[in-house]
Amino acid sequence: MREISRRQAIIGLGAFASLALTACGSDGEAPAKGAAEPAGKAGSMSGFAVGQQFKATEPLSFDVLYNNHPFYPNKGDWLLWQEMTKRTNVTLKPTEVPLSDYEKKRALIIGAGDAPLIIPKTYHPQEEAFVASGAILPVSDYFNLMPNFQDKVSKWQLQPELNSIMQSDGRIYLLPGIHEGVWADYSFAVRTDILEKLKLEVPKTLDDFYNMLKAMKAEYPDLYPMTDRWGVPTPGGNLIKLIAQAFGSKGGWEYQHATFDSAQGKFVYTGAMPQYKQTIEYLNKLVKEKLLDPESFTQQDDAAKQKFISGKSFVISSNAQTLINDYRAALTENNPDAKIVKIPVPTGPIGEYKIATRLENGIMISKKAAENPNFVAMMQFIDWLWYSDEGQQFVKWGVEGTTFTKDSAGKYKLADDVDYVGLNPGAPKHLQKDFGFGNGVFAYGGATALLQSTFSDEEMEFQNVMNARKPWPVEPGAPLTEEEREQAAMWETPLKDHVTQNTLKFILGERDLGEWDAYVKELESKNSTQYVNLVNTAYDRFKKEHGN
Repeated sequence: MREISRRQAIIGLGAFASLALTACGSDGEAPAKGAAEPAGKAGSMSGFAVGQQFKATEPLSFDVLYNNHPFYPNKGDWLLWQEMTKRTNVTLKPTEVPLSDYEKKRALIIGAGDAPLIIPKTYHPQEEAFVASGAILPVSDYFNLMPNFQDKVSKWQLQPELNSIMQSDGRIYLLPGIHEGVWADYSFAVRTDILEKLKLEVPKTLDDFYNMLKAMKAEYPDLYPMTDRWGVPTPGGNLIKLIAQAFGSKGGWEYQHATFDSAQGKFVYTGAMPQYKQTIEYLNKLVKEKLLDPESFTQQDDAAKQKFISGKSFVISSNAQTLINDYRAALTENNPDAKIVKIPVPTGPIGEYKIATRLENGIMISKKAAENPNFVAMMQFIDWLWYSDEGQQFVKWGVEGTTFTKDSAGKYKLADDVDYVGLNPGAPKHLQKDFGFGNGVFAYGGATALLQSTFSDEEMEFQNVMNARKPWPVEPGAPLTEEEREQAAMWETPLKDHVTQNTLKFILGERDLGEWDAYVKELESKNSTQYVNLVNTAYDRFKKEHGN
């Protein structure tokens, strides 16, 4: 089990004064030492504070990199854009990039020096690629401009999570989305009408999951019981991630080169861990016994969805939205008797843990922003839109009286003519498609009550099971120096390529698992040992400087 010490978990804000993470509401308290004092204050509000509506003192506009989702492609006349400008006096100018190409295009745009000022939808550690070049700002220098962010970090005791994304210079370069509590969304959708036919219970463990697929295969020998999506661009993105978590490792979307092993008190190379091997062995068994479609790791999403909704498979990766938006209606249109549910994530050898972080994808700020005469106003605007209670309600639910109502008890209700995640099935309008709200560029993070406000009774059943599990501990920090980062970057790509290629070969049976030791030696020849030694050096240094 990965653990952190109590002292690490309560590293004080004062230890990182440059972050300016002083709790809001401390009367007359000056910004922490080291907080930047930018000159670009035009249009900003004097005394902007928690709970206050941000409104620029003059009309402003900022460009934003916009992850354009195919389910709700951007529309210039969305109420989202109109109301945002009405409330804040700020107009956002989106540079649209397709969801399927977002990471690649983002890197190219930043590398060319053409990045918009605001760069959302970035997952740690993706920001690290842009730190050494100085292309993005150390946003922690400007936390003193963000009272709502500071307030939530303080109230929700998020310092350990922020420590985990800190760089070796003691700064943070990514404004993360933040949740009040740990929550899980991704799992597997299963045809429960098939389970009923076979007299099977919803699987709880990986062994149950395997036995379920075996029973399905026995009844439908000509089909693969499971096919999967989200294999492009990361092979087995969600599937390998969830199986690896059950064994206590990282894989798929979550793969990182180093994993902290609390038993050894140090980081180890993930792709060589015994737990990573167990993950591969499990998936190889599914493929070998024709329980899992071998195309799952490389096929496009549309191909996987078509197999599932046409009844050629019975299990597929899912989250709350895809269950409703991608599967249920199309499946029941083809087969009115079909029923599906998103099952709680199957558990494995590590036991009943929910493995997730309270940090979400976040925002990078282009270095050009610091020279903008409206920089302070921009940071205040970001703080209100992404981190205030009012801004988070706005981007999630829309405009009260138009897209939703709220009763005296604080319960939200969609307008009768608006649907979202199946809450109003058959309604003529859609919160995302027609209004732009519930938009993944803006609507993430926040209080648990707000997060759960759009959950159906079905989704709350899933959450109640997952919330009964213990949260997996936050890994300790091990930030690399600039020199170490440059060295690590030289090793990372060949190592990642080798792990990815051989993970697939082992799973698909193209390489015998008896060659595991040879594979580990190949990683060592590509500097896996040197890499993890570098990380452990950084970990020891961080521990010495900031506490055990």
